[in-house]
Amino acid sequence: MEIVFSRKHGEVMSVVVKDLLVNFLFVLLPLFIVQMFYLLKYTKQLEHLKDWIVMIFPVLSMILCMAFPAHIYEGFVIDFRRIPFILGILYGGYRFGFFLMALMLVIRSFSGGAGFHVALIIYPLLTILLSVLAKHYLQMAVKQRILLNVVLIPLLEAIFFIMVTKLLNINVPVYIQLSIVAINMGAMLIVMILWESVRKILDLLQALVKAEKLEVVSHLAASISHEVRNPLTVSRGFMQLLHEDIPANKRTDYLNIAVRELDRAVEIISDYLTYAKPEAKGSEQIDVYKEIHHAVKVITPLANMNTVQIDLQKLNHENVCVLGERKLFEQCLMNIFKNGVEAMPHGGTLEISLVYYYSTIQINIRDTGEGMTEKQIQRLGEPYFTTKEKGTGLGMMVSFNIINRMNGKMSVSSEQGKGTCFSIELPVVYK
Repeated sequence: MEIVFSRKHGEVMSVVVKDLLVNFLFVLLPLFIVQMFYLLKYTKQLEHLKDWIVMIFPVLSMILCMAFPAHIYEGFVIDFRRIPFILGILYGGYRFGFFLMALMLVIRSFSGGAGFHVALIIYPLLTILLSVLAKHYLQMAVKQRILLNVVLIPLLEAIFFIMVTKLLNINVPVYIQLSIVAINMGAMLIVMILWESVRKILDLLQALVKAEKLEVVSHLAASISHEVRNPLTVSRGFMQLLHEDIPANKRTDYLNIAVRELDRAVEIISDYLTYAKPEAKGSEQIDVYKEIHHAVKVITPLANMNTVQIDLQKLNHENVCVLGERKLFEQCLMNIFKNGVEAMPHGGTLEISLVYYYSTIQINIRDTGEGMTEKQIQRLGEPYFTTKEKGTGLGMMVSFNIINRMNGKMSVSSEQGKGTCFSIELPVVYK
């Protein structure tokens, strides 16, 4: 509130309610702008916004409030410029505080009037006081910060009216003084609650960004562990078979398979690109029939342990190829075969078939396990979603990603109590 020109005593506050509401909107508007930009920074991952965006609130609010004040009594105008001024210094520090003070005095000088001399005394002193408080302000609890700001308002208004009375010889009626104090206190309380809410949201967004980064690291660690476990389990199974009395040629085959799976584990650890955007690698033509047979050969020990029969009667020997990375395709098949076997802990049949449609080829992998509900099917491929007691859900996520990278698609059909069928459809390439 400042003195700018004389008016008749009879005019009262009822005529300025609309102007005060508009003025209060000028205080709230920058708050929403600040929140909007921080949300933009979070969603678009933009950098270098945080250092300057907080300046929008006090600067824009002060300019708008001083440009459109509410005329109230005897040449006085009331606005809410002190709210952004106080908050700007307490949250922005003393350097920003002196900038706000200079800006306010420059704008106020253009309005003229005797009240400028009062502002020239009050605001430098207020800036120094708030700069001292700003050093400890952010360490206070939220309730303490709100209480401090609400208490500052009546103290500042009391000092202002004392100076107006002593320096300008103008006596403002008590009911006008109390009305101004009440309006400013109410406005400060509302703004503080909103501002602290915005700050809390922004802190949560920053914490969420950190949590997402940690989650990615967690996914990578868990997925590497999950994918390496498969070849190590296979290698261990074939090595255990070497203790049995088997022909020499079988021993050589088992050793070759075990070494090959250990090599695959090493490659997964050193060059794991499934979850991140992979670097471009040279694709190759993959013989689907041969890769299915290799994956079946690898999974057979696990199937035998679970008394699961692998049915290849419908696996037609189609001499067709698809384009992709062979090792990742093997990884995908192994994940699905392993899930099918583990879905039948009490035994069953894993049926693998191959259907050729000239331009595409379809691999069908059907088990006779417990099956899944429609809701569970829709969630397949999500990290950490699994129907297994000790599963992570990462194997299926890997498989979906691999098929997508090969420009294919994977669909799932299931019926509870009867089993599940995974259908992989891939475009055919010709040699």
